[in-house]
Amino acid sequence: MTPVAAGGVGVLLLFTLIALGMPIGFAMGLIGFAGLALLLSFHAAIIKTGVIAFDLATNYAIGTVPLFLFMAHILFASGIGRDLYDFAARMLGHRRGGLAMATVGASAGFASVNASSLATTATMGLVALPEMRKHGYSDRLAAGSVAAGGTIGSLIPPSGMFIIYGILTETSIGDMFAAGIVPGVLLAMFYMVSIGIRCRRDPSLGPAGPRFGARERLAGLRRTGDVILLFVLVMGGILWGWFTPTEAGAMGAFGAVVISALRGRLSVAAVRDAMYETLKTTGMIFGILFGALVFNGFVTVTTIPLHVVGWVASAELPPIGILLLVLLVYLFLGMILDASAMMTLTVPLFFPLITGLGFDAVLFGVLVVRMTEIALITPPVGMNVYVLSGVARDIPLSEMFRGTLPFVLADILHVALLIAVPALVLWLPGLM
Repeated sequence: MTPVAAGGVGVLLLFTLIALGMPIGFAMGLIGFAGLALLLSFHAAIIKTGVIAFDLATNYAIGTVPLFLFMAHILFASGIGRDLYDFAARMLGHRRGGLAMATVGASAGFASVNASSLATTATMGLVALPEMRKHGYSDRLAAGSVAAGGTIGSLIPPSGMFIIYGILTETSIGDMFAAGIVPGVLLAMFYMVSIGIRCRRDPSLGPAGPRFGARERLAGLRRTGDVILLFVLVMGGILWGWFTPTEAGAMGAFGAVVISALRGRLSVAAVRDAMYETLKTTGMIFGILFGALVFNGFVTVTTIPLHVVGWVASAELPPIGILLLVLLVYLFLGMILDASAMMTLTVPLFFPLITGLGFDAVLFGVLVVRMTEIALITPPVGMNVYVLSGVARDIPLSEMFRGTLPFVLADILHVALLIAVPALVLWLPGLM
């Protein structure tokens, strides 16, 4: 069997194992090891796998994962999600669709101290969804804004997806964090404009609420000021060169403990639960990364990436056309794979192709994360929607997915803007 044929069989078997329910990290590691043993030798596969495990365990950048996760879990226990939503609702709730806009704004704020889209969706589902429904908001708009707002969690740093991309491609995680800030803020604005347009056309979707005075708004700001300060310290430290991303994670974790203590929410149970969730999620991420790196080693040996580059070169498409084609592939894969699986499977294949065409690695990383975000709210996988359905069981899944469709359109326009104006992504990393 030729290496390319072995690679094709390996990819087919991998998708089969995933479809049968095998954990993605284990499936990739198993197929990767078997492929290396077949194409090289069993002894070589053992050595290669051992080297990958050692390199991953000693990678300094991987320390960002547990540190930022611990920060997020501690702040979650402090009730920051509720405070962020209350502040945003006081600022925007008097507008048509204002509570939905506040949900998006609070999601962006919560994302700044939380590395997970799913956690953002779950938190806002518990906090914002009941409020919108109580004020007469359409279930479709309310659920759509929560699910879509959750996707901002993968874009605004600290982002777990940026960390995974940086490790897979050896791109600076600090640059990736910086690159996500402007697109993340723009995405929140795109979502808010989408909500505003829909509610202007049909005011019954999101009735206007009462207007809060300056005193109430200032009180809401005071309750979120500590977290805003923590985000500025962590991200500012990275941008200004005070900390590496790993050191910033340590500062963030320490700051989260201090904030939680000052709020009177720090307890032995909260710390124990935060450590348990951190270890559980970190183990899952490490398993996926290890499996992905083993599988990537197998794919490299098959020379499939070189054949893909050669095939694309022979197609005589312009670079922008190839980039759009790759993004369309991501849009399709998002309908059948979850975000982490899609990234770990495809980035090693497409990264050398796209960077070889002259596109910046950081720009491609942001675009990949954007496409994985879209996958979080599109059927049939749509993990954000399924997480939200666990919070609001009385809203049909079909209604939730219909609610996300206008936000998918906003996503597509947002991606088009980032491609047309790369400086929106590359400006902040260029200052580092």
